[in-house]
Amino acid sequence: MADMQDTMLLGLEGIKKTILHGGTGDIPKFITGAKVTFHFRTQLCDDERTVIDDSKVVGTPMEIVIGNMFKLDIWETLLSSMRIGEVAEFWCDIIHTGVYPLVAKSMRRIAEGKDPVDWHIHTCGMANMFAYHSLGYDDLDELMKEPKPLYFVLELIRVQQPSEYNRETWAMSDEERLKVVPVLHGQGNKLYKQGHYQEATQKYKEAIICIKNVQTKEKAWEVPWLKLEKMGNTLTLNYCQCLLRMEEYYEAIEHTSDIINQHPGDFKAYYLRGKAHAEVWNEAEARQDFSRVLDLDPGMKKAVKRELAVLNMRMEEKNQEDRNKYKGMF
Repeated sequence: MADMQDTMLLGLEGIKKTILHGGTGDIPKFITGAKVTFHFRTQLCDDERTVIDDSKVVGTPMEIVIGNMFKLDIWETLLSSMRIGEVAEFWCDIIHTGVYPLVAKSMRRIAEGKDPVDWHIHTCGMANMFAYHSLGYDDLDELMKEPKPLYFVLELIRVQQPSEYNRETWAMSDEERLKVVPVLHGQGNKLYKQGHYQEATQKYKEAIICIKNVQTKEKAWEVPWLKLEKMGNTLTLNYCQCLLRMEEYYEAIEHTSDIINQHPGDFKAYYLRGKAHAEVWNEAEARQDFSRVLDLDPGMKKAVKRELAVLNMRMEEKNQEDRNKYKGMF
Protein backbone atom coordinates (compact mmCIF):
# COMPACT_ATOMS: atom_id res chain seq x y z
CA MET A 1 0.00 0.00 0.00
CA ALA A 2 2.89 2.38 0.82
CA ASP A 3 3.99 2.34 -2.81
CA MET A 4 0.58 3.38 -4.00
CA GLN A 5 0.37 6.11 -1.40
CA ASP A 6 3.75 7.52 -2.38
CA THR A 7 2.66 7.51 -6.00
CA MET A 8 -0.38 9.58 -5.09
CA LEU A 9 1.62 11.82 -2.78
CA LEU A 10 3.01 13.81 -5.69
CA GLY A 11 -0.49 14.47 -7.00
CA LEU A 12 1.01 16.31 -9.97
CA GLU A 13 0.07 16.04 -13.61
CA GLY A 14 2.56 14.21 -15.76
CA ILE A 15 4.53 12.35 -13.05
CA LYS A 16 4.44 8.66 -12.20
CA LYS A 17 6.54 7.32 -9.34
CA THR A 18 7.71 3.75 -8.77
CA ILE A 19 9.74 2.88 -5.67
CA LEU A 20 12.60 0.52 -6.63
CA HIS A 21 14.13 0.28 -3.16
CA GLY A 22 12.42 1.45 0.03
CA GLY A 23 14.09 4.02 2.24
CA THR A 24 14.15 4.30 6.03
CA GLY A 25 12.48 6.57 8.58
CA ASP A 26 10.07 9.39 7.91
CA ILE A 27 10.17 11.62 4.88
CA PRO A 28 12.73 14.34 5.79
CA LYS A 29 11.79 18.00 6.03
CA PHE A 30 12.62 19.74 2.78
CA ILE A 31 12.60 23.34 3.98
CA THR A 32 14.13 26.32 2.18
CA GLY A 33 17.88 26.21 2.66
CA ALA A 34 18.04 22.44 3.25
CA LYS A 35 20.91 20.82 1.35
CA VAL A 36 19.89 17.64 -0.47
CA THR A 37 22.48 15.11 -1.67
CA PHE A 38 21.35 12.46 -4.16
CA HIS A 39 22.37 10.35 -7.12
CA PHE A 40 20.43 10.61 -10.37
CA ARG A 41 20.20 8.78 -13.63
CA THR A 42 18.31 10.24 -16.58
CA GLN A 43 16.97 7.89 -19.24
CA LEU A 44 14.97 8.18 -22.42
CA CYS A 45 11.65 6.36 -22.64
CA ASP A 46 12.80 4.26 -25.62
CA ASP A 47 13.08 0.47 -25.68
CA GLU A 48 16.74 0.59 -24.69
CA ARG A 49 16.02 3.08 -21.91
CA THR A 50 19.05 5.03 -23.22
CA VAL A 51 20.99 6.65 -20.37
CA ILE A 52 21.59 10.37 -20.93
CA ASP A 53 23.28 11.26 -17.65
CA ASP A 54 24.34 9.25 -14.62
CA SER A 55 25.92 10.82 -11.54
CA LYS A 56 27.32 7.45 -10.42
CA VAL A 57 29.38 7.28 -13.59
CA VAL A 58 30.66 10.79 -12.88
CA GLY A 59 31.42 9.56 -9.37
CA THR A 60 30.00 12.43 -7.32
CA PRO A 61 26.43 12.79 -6.14
CA MET A 62 24.42 15.90 -6.94
CA GLU A 63 23.80 18.56 -4.29
CA ILE A 64 21.06 21.15 -4.42
CA VAL A 65 19.82 23.65 -1.88
CA ILE A 66 16.03 23.80 -1.62
CA GLY A 67 14.47 27.08 -2.69
CA ASN A 68 17.60 28.18 -4.44
CA MET A 69 16.34 28.63 -7.94
CA PHE A 70 17.93 25.40 -9.18
CA LYS A 71 16.67 25.51 -12.75
CA LEU A 72 15.10 22.04 -12.68
CA ASP A 73 12.66 22.72 -9.85
CA ILE A 74 10.76 19.49 -10.58
CA TRP A 75 13.61 17.63 -8.88
CA GLU A 76 12.81 19.40 -5.62
CA THR A 77 9.26 18.08 -5.91
CA LEU A 78 10.35 14.53 -6.70
CA LEU A 79 12.95 14.40 -3.91
CA SER A 80 10.53 15.73 -1.33
CA SER A 81 8.45 12.55 -1.73
CA MET A 82 11.40 10.31 -0.79
CA ARG A 83 12.90 8.77 2.34
CA ILE A 84 16.64 8.50 3.07
CA GLY A 85 18.17 5.58 1.15
CA GLU A 86 15.17 5.26 -1.12
CA VAL A 87 15.68 4.65 -4.83
CA ALA A 88 12.71 5.65 -6.98
CA GLU A 89 11.99 5.96 -10.66
CA PHE A 90 9.94 8.91 -11.84
CA TRP A 91 8.42 9.11 -15.29
CA CYS A 92 8.06 12.82 -16.12
CA ASP A 93 6.13 14.26 -19.01
CA ILE A 94 7.38 16.99 -21.33
CA ILE A 95 5.97 19.85 -19.22
CA HIS A 96 8.55 18.94 -16.56
CA THR A 97 11.51 18.04 -18.77
CA GLY A 98 11.76 21.03 -21.15
CA VAL A 99 14.63 22.70 -19.29
CA TYR A 100 16.52 19.47 -18.66
CA PRO A 101 19.04 19.92 -21.53
CA LEU A 102 20.11 23.33 -20.17
CA VAL A 103 20.59 21.97 -16.66
CA ALA A 104 22.39 18.89 -17.95
CA LYS A 105 24.77 21.09 -19.92
CA SER A 106 25.91 22.97 -16.77
CA MET A 107 26.17 19.71 -14.80
CA ARG A 108 28.29 18.09 -17.50
CA ARG A 109 30.56 21.10 -17.79
CA ILE A 110 31.09 21.13 -14.02
CA ALA A 111 31.83 17.38 -14.09
CA GLU A 112 34.39 18.00 -16.84
CA GLY A 113 36.02 20.62 -14.63
CA LYS A 114 34.91 23.47 -16.88
CA ASP A 115 33.11 26.62 -15.95
CA PRO A 116 29.34 26.05 -16.08
CA VAL A 117 29.68 29.24 -18.16
CA ASP A 118 26.20 30.64 -17.97
CA TRP A 119 25.82 31.00 -14.24
CA HIS A 120 26.03 34.77 -14.27
CA ILE A 121 23.42 35.13 -17.01
CA HIS A 122 20.93 32.60 -15.72
CA THR A 123 18.46 35.38 -14.97
CA CYS A 124 17.82 35.70 -18.69
CA GLY A 125 18.09 31.94 -19.27
CA MET A 126 14.51 31.74 -20.52
CA ALA A 127 15.24 34.16 -23.35
CA ASN A 128 18.34 32.16 -24.30
CA MET A 129 16.28 29.00 -24.35
CA PHE A 130 14.25 30.09 -27.33
CA ALA A 131 17.12 31.53 -29.34
CA TYR A 132 18.29 28.12 -30.42
CA HIS A 133 21.99 27.49 -30.37
CA SER A 134 23.99 24.35 -29.84
CA LEU A 135 24.56 23.27 -26.24
CA GLY A 136 27.76 21.54 -27.30
CA TYR A 137 26.35 18.02 -26.75
CA ASP A 138 24.48 16.28 -29.58
CA ASP A 139 22.10 14.31 -27.36
CA LEU A 140 21.10 17.46 -25.47
CA ASP A 141 20.64 19.38 -28.73
CA GLU A 142 18.25 16.64 -29.85
CA LEU A 143 16.24 16.96 -26.63
CA MET A 144 16.26 20.73 -26.92
CA LYS A 145 14.83 20.60 -30.43
CA GLU A 146 12.28 17.95 -29.54
CA PRO A 147 11.53 17.65 -25.81
CA LYS A 148 10.60 14.14 -24.69
CA PRO A 149 9.28 12.57 -21.49
CA LEU A 150 12.16 11.26 -19.36
CA TYR A 151 12.77 8.79 -16.58
CA PHE A 152 14.66 10.10 -13.56
CA VAL A 153 15.97 7.42 -11.22
CA LEU A 154 16.83 9.17 -7.95
CA GLU A 155 18.57 7.84 -4.86
CA LEU A 156 18.24 10.09 -1.81
CA ILE A 157 21.48 10.05 0.21
CA ARG A 158 20.97 12.77 2.83
CA VAL A 159 19.13 15.94 3.70
CA GLN A 160 20.92 18.50 5.89
CA GLN A 161 18.92 21.27 7.54
CA PRO A 162 20.34 24.79 7.13
CA SER A 163 21.51 24.86 10.75
CA GLU A 164 23.58 21.71 10.21
CA TYR A 165 25.75 22.84 7.33
CA ASN A 166 25.52 26.62 7.22
CA ARG A 167 29.10 27.29 8.15
CA GLU A 168 30.25 30.85 8.02
CA THR A 169 31.89 31.66 4.70
CA TRP A 170 35.11 32.72 6.43
CA ALA A 171 35.54 29.15 7.69
CA MET A 172 35.31 27.66 4.20
CA SER A 173 37.99 26.38 1.88
CA ASP A 174 38.44 28.20 -1.44
CA GLU A 175 36.72 25.37 -3.27
CA GLU A 176 33.72 25.63 -0.95
CA ARG A 177 33.70 29.41 -1.34
CA LEU A 178 33.49 29.17 -5.11
CA LYS A 179 30.69 26.63 -4.79
CA VAL A 180 28.71 28.94 -2.53
CA VAL A 181 29.04 31.99 -4.84
CA PRO A 182 26.37 30.95 -7.40
CA VAL A 183 24.15 29.93 -4.46
CA LEU A 184 24.41 33.39 -2.86
CA HIS A 185 24.01 34.99 -6.29
CA GLY A 186 20.77 33.08 -6.85
CA GLN A 187 19.47 34.01 -3.40
CA GLY A 188 20.34 37.66 -4.02
CA ASN A 189 18.52 37.68 -7.37
CA LYS A 190 15.46 36.10 -5.78
CA LEU A 191 15.39 38.68 -2.96
CA TYR A 192 15.87 41.50 -5.48
CA LYS A 193 12.91 40.26 -7.53
CA GLN A 194 10.81 40.18 -4.35
CA GLY A 195 11.77 43.78 -3.60
CA HIS A 196 13.92 42.92 -0.55
CA TYR A 197 16.84 45.08 -1.64
CA GLN A 198 18.58 45.36 1.74
CA GLU A 199 18.66 41.56 2.17
CA ALA A 200 19.75 41.09 -1.45
CA THR A 201 22.76 43.39 -0.89
CA GLN A 202 23.84 41.15 2.01
CA LYS A 203 23.86 38.07 -0.25
CA TYR A 204 25.74 39.86 -3.04
CA LYS A 205 28.22 41.28 -0.55
CA GLU A 206 28.91 37.86 0.96
CA ALA A 207 29.45 36.39 -2.53
CA ILE A 208 31.80 39.25 -3.46
CA ILE A 209 33.82 38.67 -0.27
CA CYS A 210 34.12 34.96 -1.13
CA ILE A 211 35.42 35.83 -4.60
CA LYS A 212 37.87 38.46 -3.30
CA ASN A 213 39.22 35.95 -0.78
CA VAL A 214 39.99 33.42 -3.49
CA GLN A 215 41.18 36.09 -5.92
CA THR A 216 43.96 37.37 -3.64
CA LYS A 217 45.72 34.02 -4.13
CA GLU A 218 45.73 34.32 -7.94
CA LYS A 219 48.14 36.30 -10.06
CA ALA A 220 46.57 39.60 -11.14
CA TRP A 221 45.29 39.81 -14.74
CA GLU A 222 45.96 36.13 -15.48
CA VAL A 223 43.08 33.93 -16.67
CA PRO A 224 41.91 32.51 -13.28
CA TRP A 225 42.10 35.98 -11.75
CA LEU A 226 40.18 37.52 -14.65
CA LYS A 227 37.46 34.89 -14.39
CA LEU A 228 36.97 35.75 -10.72
CA GLU A 229 37.14 39.46 -11.53
CA LYS A 230 34.33 39.04 -14.04
CA MET A 231 32.19 37.16 -11.53
CA GLY A 232 32.93 39.82 -8.92
CA ASN A 233 31.99 42.65 -11.27
CA THR A 234 28.69 41.00 -12.18
CA LEU A 235 27.83 40.72 -8.48
CA THR A 236 28.99 44.28 -7.75
CA LEU A 237 26.72 45.61 -10.50
CA ASN A 238 23.80 43.64 -9.05
CA TYR A 239 24.71 45.17 -5.70
CA CYS A 240 24.67 48.64 -7.31
CA GLN A 241 21.24 47.95 -8.78
CA CYS A 242 20.01 47.38 -5.23
CA LEU A 243 21.68 50.62 -4.12
CA LEU A 244 19.78 52.53 -6.82
CA ARG A 245 16.52 51.05 -5.55
CA MET A 246 17.54 52.02 -2.01
CA GLU A 247 18.37 55.57 -3.20
CA GLU A 248 22.04 55.21 -2.16
CA TYR A 249 23.17 57.02 -5.31
CA TYR A 250 26.60 58.23 -4.21
CA GLU A 251 27.65 54.77 -3.07
CA ALA A 252 26.47 53.37 -6.43
CA ILE A 253 28.59 55.99 -8.25
CA GLU A 254 31.60 55.00 -6.15
CA HIS A 255 31.35 51.24 -6.88
CA THR A 256 30.58 51.63 -10.59
CA SER A 257 33.51 54.08 -10.93
CA ASP A 258 35.83 51.49 -9.36
CA ILE A 259 34.81 48.96 -12.02
CA ILE A 260 35.11 51.54 -14.84
CA ASN A 261 38.63 52.53 -13.73
CA GLN A 262 39.76 48.90 -13.93
CA HIS A 263 37.61 47.84 -16.90
CA PRO A 264 36.78 50.80 -19.14
CA GLY A 265 34.84 48.51 -21.50
CA ASP A 266 32.09 47.54 -19.06
CA PHE A 267 28.97 49.17 -20.52
CA LYS A 268 26.71 47.99 -17.69
CA ALA A 269 28.84 49.89 -15.18
CA TYR A 270 28.50 53.08 -17.26
CA TYR A 271 24.76 52.50 -17.59
CA LEU A 272 24.20 52.14 -13.84
CA ARG A 273 26.52 55.04 -13.05
CA GLY A 274 24.63 57.19 -15.57
CA LYS A 275 21.36 56.34 -13.82
CA ALA A 276 22.86 57.25 -10.45
CA HIS A 277 24.22 60.56 -11.78
CA ALA A 278 20.81 61.38 -13.24
CA GLU A 279 19.21 60.82 -9.83
CA VAL A 280 21.49 63.42 -8.19
CA TRP A 281 21.14 65.93 -11.07
CA ASN A 282 24.70 65.51 -12.39
CA GLU A 283 23.40 66.15 -15.89
CA ALA A 284 26.70 66.39 -17.78
CA GLU A 285 28.13 63.23 -16.13
CA ALA A 286 24.93 61.28 -16.79
CA ARG A 287 24.90 62.26 -20.48
CA GLN A 288 28.57 61.35 -20.80
CA ASP A 289 28.02 57.90 -19.25
CA PHE A 290 25.00 57.17 -21.43
CA SER A 291 26.90 58.12 -24.58
CA ARG A 292 29.74 55.75 -23.50
CA VAL A 293 27.11 53.00 -23.15
CA LEU A 294 26.06 53.52 -26.77
CA ASP A 295 29.68 53.53 -27.99
CA LEU A 296 30.29 50.21 -26.23
CA ASP A 297 26.96 48.55 -27.01
CA PRO A 298 24.66 50.04 -29.65
CA GLY A 299 22.09 47.40 -28.62
CA MET A 300 21.39 49.53 -25.53
CA LYS A 301 19.88 52.29 -27.69
CA LYS A 302 16.30 51.83 -26.47
CA ALA A 303 17.23 51.71 -22.79
CA VAL A 304 19.47 54.77 -23.09
CA LYS A 305 16.79 56.69 -24.96
CA ARG A 306 14.39 55.97 -22.11
CA GLU A 307 16.93 57.11 -19.48
CA LEU A 308 17.67 60.33 -21.40
CA ALA A 309 13.94 61.10 -21.61
CA VAL A 310 13.70 60.68 -17.82
CA LEU A 311 16.80 62.86 -17.37
CA ASN A 312 15.36 65.64 -19.56
CA MET A 313 12.12 65.55 -17.61
CA ARG A 314 13.93 65.70 -14.26
CA MET A 315 16.18 68.58 -15.32
CA GLU A 316 13.15 70.46 -16.61
CA GLU A 317 11.40 69.94 -13.25
CA LYS A 318 14.49 71.04 -11.32
CA ASN A 319 14.95 74.16 -13.47
CA GLN A 320 11.29 75.01 -12.95
CA GLU A 321 11.71 74.55 -9.18
CA ASP A 322 14.84 76.73 -9.17
CA ARG A 323 13.03 79.44 -11.16
CA ASN A 324 10.17 79.41 -8.66
CA LYS A 325 12.62 79.53 -5.76
CA TYR A 326 14.43 82.59 -7.14
CA LYS A 327 11.19 84.29 -8.17
CA GLY A 328 10.33 84.66 -4.48
CA MET A 329 13.72 86.24 -3.76
CA PHE A 330 13.44 89.31 -5.99
